[in-house]
Amino acid sequence: MTTTSGVGTAGGTSGASTTGAAAASSASASYTTFLTLLTTQLKNQDPLNPTNTDTFTSEMIQLSGVEQELAINATLSTISSNLNSVATSNGLGYIGKTVTASGGTTAMQNGSAQWSYTLSNAGSNVKLSVVDSNGTTVYTTTGDATSGTHNFTWNGNTSGGSALTSGDYTLKVSATDASGDDITTSVNLIGKVTGVDSSSGTTNLKIGDISVPVSKVTSINS
Repeated sequence: MTTTSGVGTAGGTSGASTTGAAAASSASASYTTFLTLLTTQLKNQDPLNPTNTDTFTSEMIQLSGVEQELAINATLSTISSNLNSVATSNGLGYIGKTVTASGGTTAMQNGSAQWSYTLSNAGSNVKLSVVDSNGTTVYTTTGDATSGTHNFTWNGNTSGGSALTSGDYTLKVSATDASGDDITTSVNLIGKVTGVDSSSGTTNLKIGDISVPVSKVTSINS
């Protein structure tokens, strides 16, 4: 995949074009071979015993089918290429913007990471835990216990105050009410889009090393 200005497009577009070109080339070769055989058959038929009209009609129908296959392959190749171009163009508008998307894993950017979390009901005990890519809890704190959505910014330090390196980190939220019953929670990541990748056929936004499908984005900020 070739990446230019934070946009990975070559993989998706060239992949679709290569597949379409291969299919078109194969169909074209079949068409040429079929036409050559049919022409040769007509040239060399016995004048006293010409090709049966039913057979000739059947062969012409087959020829028409090959022509349609060529046209369909060419159309599908064009559509695939255009869809990749549109997906990439749409994704370009996200670069440099801060987005909120469903999911608890984001990248530390400029020494910090951001999330938002939502509590379905007010709680009495809310615990926020930041976990690194190895599954190790590196930071814990208490969170806002009121119902609704709250933003949380982590400064990139462990609970002991040691600065951690850039990477992917996940926020986990556990909450209970006054009776000790669990409260339903959800977490959204917040991060600045640094690139777009459409090599898989769908548009994914890059936040550091994290790939976020556009379909998971819930809000965009400048």
